[in-house]
Amino acid sequence: MAKNRDDLTNHDYDGIQEYDNDLPPWWIFIFYLSFVFALIYLLNYHVFRTAPLQSQEYAMEMEMARAELAAIEASASARLPLAFMDKVTDLETGKQIFTKYCVPCHGPDGGGTVGPNLTDHYFLHGNTVEDYFNVISLGVPEKGMIPWNKTLSRREILQVASYIQNRLQGSIPANPKEPQGTPLDQRISMLWGN
Repeated sequence: MAKNRDDLTNHDYDGIQEYDNDLPPWWIFIFYLSFVFALIYLLNYHVFRTAPLQSQEYAMEMEMARAELAAIEASASARLPLAFMDKVTDLETGKQIFTKYCVPCHGPDGGGTVGPNLTDHYFLHGNTVEDYFNVISLGVPEKGMIPWNKTLSRREILQVASYIQNRLQGSIPANPKEPQGTPLDQRISMLWGN
């Protein structure tokens, strides 16, 4: 006996009557498909963890972006000329880096503690930008100074060197360490052969 498509049910809600028709096949297909999708999603993301969750994917994207930014900054920093900087922002950054890494050995005012006095005109390793850069980058292992090229970028090393040259050199520290190395005027005469 075939079912009539327009059979009314016995339900009557405030005068609204309801037909007793079958659901369309496309709707049933989408309904069952949503269950299959939910099962695959659950297994993929929460049971077997073969795909990252949204928060994990965000963290991975941020890490990749940080790595790309570091590579861009390293590339730009590698092209940075080897010269003392004189911008106030560079000198302030150099001061912050000096305070963070150099104060334990050279003192807060550069007068020297374990490391040499950076304020006088005596130099153990020279006073050119190349000399500063090499000493900070490669360190002086025999004297206990570690190489900073793994911790600081080329730009940061130049900022510290510029801070030492422009702000500390020639200043008067509270408790300076005795002079070490060759005085500047003697170095100049040695270079010119006088």
